[in-house]
Amino acid sequence: MALPPKFAGQAIVSGPIPQTVHTLELYLDYVCPFSAKMWKTLSDNIFPKLSQQYPSKVRFILRQQIQPWHPSSTLVHEAAAAVLKVAPSKFVEFSTKLFEQQKEYFDVNVVNEARNETYGRLAKLASSVGVQESEILKLLHVSDQPGKDGSLNSGNGVTDDVKLMVKANRLTGVHVTPTVLFNGIEEKSISSSFTAEQWNEWLEKNIV
Repeated sequence: MALPPKFAGQAIVSGPIPQTVHTLELYLDYVCPFSAKMWKTLSDNIFPKLSQQYPSKVRFILRQQIQPWHPSSTLVHEAAAAVLKVAPSKFVEFSTKLFEQQKEYFDVNVVNEARNETYGRLAKLASSVGVQESEILKLLHVSDQPGKDGSLNSGNGVTDDVKLMVKANRLTGVHVTPTVLFNGIEEKSISSSFTAEQWNEWLEKNIV
């Protein structure tokens, strides 16, 4: 869990007390329109100016929040997990691309598509931000043959990573997307409708 800077002394480490920063955790789903709205505002107007306006004072963390009532939610989050494995420096850029093209993965647009076909489209999307398409597809592909141990439900190359993400998110009790946690506590005043001006006002007030 995030540690507020004023409680930095609570950290027990093998060296000097570390400098802590404020943490905003964004629980977002790639096929949630409200998540996309929040991400666009932040990526267009806030993230580019962070290092200048709040040097070493705040960080944002994108928490991938799978919403299972949209079956494709798992697939697009798996694709992002694959990018994290193959090219972590491209994760934010790929996330932006997923949000921009999220309608391509809404229920109506995937319902008649085989799972591995959707993975193919996602791997190609990853290539548009400079990630090797074949490497992503290799991680996402699900075999139609039993595993070496006879398993018929062995998942793919990012299944274990997704399990860890889901486990961590469940501990917070987050349900709705988007949800924002500020230094480990839900910040209910922040909503998807926040404008760039409102974000700036909130940051000026709370990042000290």
